[in-house]
Amino acid sequence: MKAKLLFTVFILLIASCSGKKQIEKALHSGNYDLAIEDALRRLESNKNKDRKQDFVVMLKNAFEKAVERDLNTIKHLRKDGNPEHYKTIYETYLNLNSRQEVIKPVLPLQIGNKPLRLDFKDYSHVITQSRNEVSSYLYDTGLSLLDSHNKQDIKEAYNTFQYIDRINPKYKDVRNLRQKAHNLGSDYVIVTIENQTDQIIPKRLEDDLLNFDTYGLNQFWTVYHANPDERINYDYAMSLQLKRINISPERFNEKQLLRERQIVDGWKYQKDSRGNVVKDSLGNDIKIDNVINVRARFFEYHQFKSTQVLADVVYVDLKNNQTLDVFPINSEFVFENIYATVKGDERALSAQDRDLLRNRSLRFPSNADMVYDTGEDLKLKLKQIINSYKMRNK
Repeated sequence: MKAKLLFTVFILLIASCSGKKQIEKALHSGNYDLAIEDALRRLESNKNKDRKQDFVVMLKNAFEKAVERDLNTIKHLRKDGNPEHYKTIYETYLNLNSRQEVIKPVLPLQIGNKPLRLDFKDYSHVITQSRNEVSSYLYDTGLSLLDSHNKQDIKEAYNTFQYIDRINPKYKDVRNLRQKAHNLGSDYVIVTIENQTDQIIPKRLEDDLLNFDTYGLNQFWTVYHANPDERINYDYAMSLQLKRINISPERFNEKQLLRERQIVDGWKYQKDSRGNVVKDSLGNDIKIDNVINVRARFFEYHQFKSTQVLADVVYVDLKNNQTLDVFPINSEFVFENIYATVKGDERALSAQDRDLLRNRSLRFPSNADMVYDTGEDLKLKLKQIINSYKMRNK
């Protein structure tokens, strides 16, 4: 027990030394908040123990250095007078306040016999002041960006208004401006289907392909419309150009197979060469399996028909009528049915043969049905292209 206790103390000492070196390293490198975080973690338990005194001292040093650095940063930025610094000033005040709030739960602490005293300040007034300053400045900045004809600037205006709304909810008409920025900054794409196959495309297939509500798209800055909106000046066009439809003929193959196997069909008495029933040592008649050969003719039928749709997805920049990208699509659908019948003893069949016996002949789908059934595969590939495609910056 004594040896185990000494070992435990030894491990604690090593851990303590390692923790101190880690915090000292953070202090020397100027990473004061990391030093505070590590020190607080060490003080979560047994904070008043003598061996924890070094962590209390390190916490005090890290806090004071961090506060001194942040206040000096604010002082220099204020002196510079550049309103672009308002955001940094505001967020630095937030850091000053949050740092205090993180330390408060571990208090009170002691250094020796004296209570630890940290110079906590009330930053609520300067936080409010700096929040109003940055809100006002960024509001004007956002308005300027919003007036730009460049969509990247308008998207930045959206981010600016969103930041204001996060730090200063209901500030002026920021939420309306944010929505306006999203509307103006979005890329609007009109989608059409061009049938270049000289074959009739089922109307329901076209409706399904253009029903973007079923695609589960999640693109914040790109909006796809199948039906044009006269109020919108579209940026891009995406055309699904159906190039060719290949439909195979209906194929029906028949295969006749002979199935034969030995099975146990009841029992019989074992007999010797003279035809007498053989008995066991107790005088009982010996019974053995009655093995017989069974045969059946197995008729396997195979129905097959396939459809292939070849298409291109073409993106066009409507501002300069320039083709941006072309993505080929090869979509297929296969109708296949296998069933069987049997003549003879079904006991000669395998388990797989019996499964096929449960199937029945099916009506071949029409060409229109086959083309329509390619729709799910077409939609999947179209969705993959849409989700991976990034509009070019203008």
